[in-house]
Amino acid sequence: MEGSEIAQLTWMAGQSASELRSALRRVLPGLDAEPIVVHRSEGRADPRWHSATAVIDDAFVAKFAWSRVAAVRIHREGEILVALRSAAPHLRLPEVVATSSDPTLLVTRLVSGAPLRSSEIAALDNAGLDRAAAEIGGFLAELHDPAVLAQVRRVAPMAVPEPQADTEVLRQRFGNWVSDQQRETVLCWCDWTDTVLGRPSPPHVLVHGDLHGYNQVWDMTVPALRAVVDFDISGPTDAEFDFRYLPSQSSRPDFCRAIVRHYQRKSGRVIDLERVMAWHMRTVLGDALWRSEAAVELPDGGTPSSWVEGLAQRMIDAGVNPQVP
Repeated sequence: MEGSEIAQLTWMAGQSASELRSALRRVLPGLDAEPIVVHRSEGRADPRWHSATAVIDDAFVAKFAWSRVAAVRIHREGEILVALRSAAPHLRLPEVVATSSDPTLLVTRLVSGAPLRSSEIAALDNAGLDRAAAEIGGFLAELHDPAVLAQVRRVAPMAVPEPQADTEVLRQRFGNWVSDQQRETVLCWCDWTDTVLGRPSPPHVLVHGDLHGYNQVWDMTVPALRAVVDFDISGPTDAEFDFRYLPSQSSRPDFCRAIVRHYQRKSGRVIDLERVMAWHMRTVLGDALWRSEAAVELPDGGTPSSWVEGLAQRMIDAGVNPQVP
């Protein structure tokens, strides 16, 4: 984003429905009178995460911010979604209804469906699991087409996606939340991750950047992927980055393997599983760290210790050996 565009952005003072109504009155007159349900953001001090979503009249989704850096992210997402509609028209994306820079606001049409939950994946038969894997693998193969990055890059601003923590932060602070033995394991993983991600990077593609189950909208009766949402950290990096959540998406390791198989078949690109698991390690432990330090409950009642145990099993399932002593 150009400096002049950033200077023109404004944002809200908070995440109240009344403030959102005032913004809608300026951007989409008429919607401000409809029922609004704000999904409040979890308490995070970092201004990057000072943003929230709201459902309007069960038909639209609004994203808004109350910090400058979060406003930049939302504005960028709107431009990327518009660019993707032209660059990859068959991608299943939310329809952009309106964007605004004063105040920063992104309104899309609501896509009905449900997030992809691990319990629902576990309940699929083999044919259903393969179909779901083909849906994700096909979406990513289309998004990662080099021509898509080239076209979007010409018209939309992008950032370089990063996971929740780097290895230096994990070395310094994660040990406060686990046993001494697990701390040594994490230190070993950090050294291994630095080695893996220090290798020459594959050619960059446009990644979604945050492809966890709650950024996917599904009809699980088929199953069929209806849309992928939240492109606010999308940008150019290696394709493996978009696989970073998938090893923990399901307790069934065959699900991630099937996604990789379908992706490779459709894209012609080989996925480096060591690189996937290195990004996965930084994602999982970084998520556990910020939640623990902010006193935010880990999903499914987990603990940093149980997340280390789960990550160790997924390393084995992926056939990756970080040489933990």
